[in-house]
Amino acid sequence: MPRLLRLSAFLPVVVAAGLLAAPSPATAEPVPVDVPAVQGPIPGTVPGDPKAPEVGDTYPWMSTDVDLASAGYVEQEFYVSGKADAYSLTGEQIAADVPYRTRMIVRRPANPLKFNGTVLAEWQNVSAGYDIDALWNHEQLMREGYAWVGISAQRVGVNHLRTWSPARYGQLDVTGGGQFNADELSYDIYAQAAKALRATSGVRPLGLLKPRTLLGIGASQSSVRMTVYYDRILPKTEAVFDGYGHIVGTAPSRKGAEPVFHVQSETDVRTPTRRPDDDKYRRWEVAGTAHSGWNGQAYRKSILDRDLGAAPTYNCARPPFSRAPLHHVLAAAYGHLTKWVQYGVQPPSAQPLEFNADGTMARDEHGLARGGIRLSQVEVPTALNDGINSGETFCVLFGTHIPFDEAKLDALYPSHTRYVAAVAAADTHNVRSGYLLPGDARQNLLDASRSDIGKD
Repeated sequence: MPRLLRLSAFLPVVVAAGLLAAPSPATAEPVPVDVPAVQGPIPGTVPGDPKAPEVGDTYPWMSTDVDLASAGYVEQEFYVSGKADAYSLTGEQIAADVPYRTRMIVRRPANPLKFNGTVLAEWQNVSAGYDIDALWNHEQLMREGYAWVGISAQRVGVNHLRTWSPARYGQLDVTGGGQFNADELSYDIYAQAAKALRATSGVRPLGLLKPRTLLGIGASQSSVRMTVYYDRILPKTEAVFDGYGHIVGTAPSRKGAEPVFHVQSETDVRTPTRRPDDDKYRRWEVAGTAHSGWNGQAYRKSILDRDLGAAPTYNCARPPFSRAPLHHVLAAAYGHLTKWVQYGVQPPSAQPLEFNADGTMARDEHGLARGGIRLSQVEVPTALNDGINSGETFCVLFGTHIPFDEAKLDALYPSHTRYVAAVAAADTHNVRSGYLLPGDARQNLLDASRSDIGKD
């Protein structure tokens, strides 16, 4: 693995260990965030040729292959340009008004009446060496009526775009012409791009949608960048986001005005020492889930086959990709975060994952983690799903999925009816507790009913 990717994948550990400086104090006069220029929508759709000389004959990187139209959604891409301030990891402003040009990709309801009022602005993850829309969980987001926006703020992702499609992305630059190669501009670029989503004049990336709530979300390495932003830069600058979702990574240590929802997979919980919940911070830990699980890998495979020629493959020590659906919990968390912002309704707390006295994670007789939010896939198990793995490159992040054999399933579930009832009971508990949305509970019940578990 290239050194850059190796460091970006494990930067959350560095931050969690306290190796970065303490949060910066607020200033009396916050630095305003500029509204950038927006151009678009950029022409070009799948199918196309990324190497075509004309932009209209290309298409957006990782353009979704989901049937958006049937769900009443559209996908559009825009250029975003302006002048950004540069900040160090410890929050010092080290340059001002540095020109940049990047892109954002928008997936939104075509009809404003189907928009729930909340925009999820994702800081695109670049740990793989290219932009990944890690939190575009399309089934849940489209069902609930969110607008999702992916923002390219970092050098690694933008440089890959430039190479992948020179005609479409060749003019992008987030380094100030090579002056700032450690993503010093990324914080202000992310904030400016998000501010453009609320603009009422010029090109409007959200079309006729009128956002009520703007949430900044990021997973893994992106969550680390957002932690630096919240702790060290936001106290000095204008607030753009109403709330923050820090997913499978670090979260701020500072208590600020904007609420922070921190959702961790089993992979990411390394210690029983945690920041306690308060009126601006909530942490959920989800048993059996992985930092990068099955849902995202399965969604991206066909897209990366198309855009890279082949999706990456991995030789892990254990069968990879936990299938415990962390994205179900994320969908519930976004709803709570929206209500927290709009009405001051604090989300429910959740039991943390349990640890043994020797510091290891507590597990039951099946090897499943104890405690935490327990989805029906863990509470009524048909497989070992956990957050543990090892091997090459990113295997440590994938967790494990090992189906139980027929004898074990027969012993656990001698009756199909009892199995389905157990799934329904677990999901009913999670819906009532606020950890699961009814739509996902219904699908779980349908899947259980269609299964052969407990049948002769």
